[in-house]
Amino acid sequence: MEYEKWDELLAPYDHAVEELKVKFKNIRKEFLAKGEYSPIEFVTGRTKKVGSIISKATRLNVSDIETEIEDIAGIRIMCQFVDDIYTIVDLIKNRSDMTVVSEKDYIENFKDSGYRSFHVIIKYPINSIAGSKEILCEIQIRTLAMNFWATIEHSLKYKYEHYIPEEIAVRLRRAADAAFLLDQEMSEIREDIMKAQVMYQVKSVTVRDVLNRIQELYSLGDTRKAIIYQRRLDKIDTERDVTEILSLKKDIDDLLEQYKRTGKDDRDSYSY
Repeated sequence: MEYEKWDELLAPYDHAVEELKVKFKNIRKEFLAKGEYSPIEFVTGRTKKVGSIISKATRLNVSDIETEIEDIAGIRIMCQFVDDIYTIVDLIKNRSDMTVVSEKDYIENFKDSGYRSFHVIIKYPINSIAGSKEILCEIQIRTLAMNFWATIEHSLKYKYEHYIPEEIAVRLRRAADAAFLLDQEMSEIREDIMKAQVMYQVKSVTVRDVLNRIQELYSLGDTRKAIIYQRRLDKIDTERDVTEILSLKKDIDDLLEQYKRTGKDDRDSYSY
């Protein structure tokens, strides 16, 4: 393919990467907004560089880049726990805006190098001024520990041009086993970690809701009560008492509901 055509060829893949990053980040936001644990820790993505595409096409004797190279568009989803990986795989399979073509479980069947991850190849529709087309995209799902190891291995492969000396390769395999052992140990206390994180998130979401309601009181012109509730929140927040924050939210909700029922002009007659 002529070099000047590469920008045109890769444009849909660039769009797909950006769209998919937003979609998976929004999944995380939805979980957190509801005060729930999110299986997604963070998301990255990239479009394969032209040099890498040419190198892979040559190595694999590829005749059609768009149908035979599945990772021109790549998304990487990081998780805290191994179980989260399979939760995300199920989320992907249940979506209607992408279709799973194939999957490879390199966690149950890890590579000889020690590499562990879960790969899903999807077809993803892209709409542009040139029309609609489906492209292939690779989604890699792995824990933070797996990602740390894979990043180091990738750097070493680059340094040694894919032929890592055996002594270093042995150490890498040991490091991969150690990283997976860490994942297993963390999975043992997964429930406690998740409860702590959910508790923190519930507190964060509730504080945000209380601040929004205090702002609503200011908008209604009830500055005196807004200040009182703000001072009460400051004290509770310092004490990190989620129960008290929820109680404060209920008190303000009750007051605002009274305003709605009887009209804001009667607000001074209510107790606080």
